[in-house]
Amino acid sequence: MHELGQLGFFDPRYFLYVGPAILLALWAEVKVKSAYAAASRIPARSGLSGAETAQRILNFHGISNVAIEPVQSFLGDHYDPKKKVLRLSPDVYHGRSLASLGIAAHEVGHAIQDAAAYGPLAFRNGLVPMASVGSNISVGLIIAGIIFGLTGMSVIGLALFGVVVLFQLVNLPVEFNASKRARQTLLSNGMVTADEDRVVGKVLSAAAMTYVAATITAVLTLIYYVLRVSDRRN
Repeated sequence: MHELGQLGFFDPRYFLYVGPAILLALWAEVKVKSAYAAASRIPARSGLSGAETAQRILNFHGISNVAIEPVQSFLGDHYDPKKKVLRLSPDVYHGRSLASLGIAAHEVGHAIQDAAAYGPLAFRNGLVPMASVGSNISVGLIIAGIIFGLTGMSVIGLALFGVVVLFQLVNLPVEFNASKRARQTLLSNGMVTADEDRVVGKVLSAAAMTYVAATITAVLTLIYYVLRVSDRRN
């Protein structure tokens, strides 16, 4: 139990380091749900659905190799660069609210980035395999290394978790850029008015805060475990 107390499970210092970021993440989650709910109640004056909005933006940018599909997942909207598929949740795919338009446009922003060979997106996508491995096993390696006094194992875990942090850091400009492209395209093509753009902006800004919170949490968690491994070595 003493060793576990040094690892972060029962160590109050963990919450001292990471607690504020966790609270920020919870606040961001509440904020995005609130902004989405509010914008969902406002019909878009264009009358377009999320899927129709996405298709119009793709056509405007001359992108013809991206399919649009519904996916049965609440706010599970995403762009798959490998399969060139834009997947939209039912409320976004069929919805005709400002929330639906904004989220659909944001995801199309990633397709536009892909078509334009946007560097940060390519870098982020290249990190996905290692970041996926790191998110699954890094903390386990760090903890096992501390318990059994295997510093090398902990260092490998820290390195893998570092890839996760790097992914989060690179992801921020990718997400902000996608939102910027989305709002610019919606406005320039008359799919939203200036007043509607402000509502869309609130939804996308709230969503961006969840990425900011996730990044801060990852960075502070890495710092915490680096300190725990260092303490164990000393």
